[in-house]
Amino acid sequence: MIVLGIESSCDETAAALVRDGHIILSSVIASQVEVHHQYGGVVPELASRMHIEAIVPVVEEAVKKAGISLSDIGGVAATQGPGLIGALLVGFSFGKAFAFARQLPFAGVNHLEAHIYSLFLMDDPPAFPFIALVVSGGHTNVYHILSPDRFELMGQTRDDAAGEAFDKVAKMMGLGYPGGPAIETLAKTQPPDIPFPRTLLEKDSFDFSFSGLKSAVARYIHDHAVGSDPEKARVASSFQRAVIDVLSRKLIHAAQFKKCSRIGISGGVSANKTFVEALAENAAAHGIRIFTPSPVLCGDNAAMVAARGYRLIQQGNLASLEDDVYSRTKTH
Repeated sequence: MIVLGIESSCDETAAALVRDGHIILSSVIASQVEVHHQYGGVVPELASRMHIEAIVPVVEEAVKKAGISLSDIGGVAATQGPGLIGALLVGFSFGKAFAFARQLPFAGVNHLEAHIYSLFLMDDPPAFPFIALVVSGGHTNVYHILSPDRFELMGQTRDDAAGEAFDKVAKMMGLGYPGGPAIETLAKTQPPDIPFPRTLLEKDSFDFSFSGLKSAVARYIHDHAVGSDPEKARVASSFQRAVIDVLSRKLIHAAQFKKCSRIGISGGVSANKTFVEALAENAAAHGIRIFTPSPVLCGDNAAMVAARGYRLIQQGNLASLEDDVYSRTKTH
């Protein structure tokens, strides 16, 4: 079965055609980064308007690139939440209408579960059970993945997500949006020699907190009048190292606690090579292997939505015309 996946939870309008839940026929992403860059973050109202403008052309391009006709599509899946309500409504409503008009099964997909499913689009996906980290601008969640449908939440951020902290620190130093790539690039030029705090919370807790680190960085920038590029690079490098240290320690602890030898990382921050390489080196010392999807599947995309949607459709776990989107985490 070929499933049309649609993603519009934040600032990317995406459509993809995926066969049998794992063969990507096409994946098209329309980014809004240039529009939101000047504001230092995503402006929800602008995001919604741009989704409306992009959704039809993006779906048409995905169908064209897949080399199929509309009649070849056997099901539709769209991100239902969590995310920005206005943005979600565009993709979810389009998917619902498309499926209704063509009498196709329609699945509402949890955005976090979709990110986990991006790992199953790898040539060599992790075997069950494994630990999964979904780390992005909106989420930092750790799961124990027992099967294609059993996601046991072990921990999550209590305040800022890791990606959100990257964006905010980048904004403090005038590096623009998105902050992650800018900080990683700048960090390569200076050593991480500023002793920013590592918040680990309670013993054996798998939750995260990055607000204290963000505040420490803000104080340092203010107190030291950070302005030159080398000074900014020292801050970027030291901040990034603090985040990496916390994520690595928590993930390896989670894997040891659940006796797992595999960790999968997905979400926008998983595209940070410095983080992945550091984690892989630390994990290898404990006999743990790291899995990450290809860079194009790390951030928001519709292929992962189609992959998860295929599974839901196969199970008969379908959305109805009355179903609505949701802004906060919800799992099937």
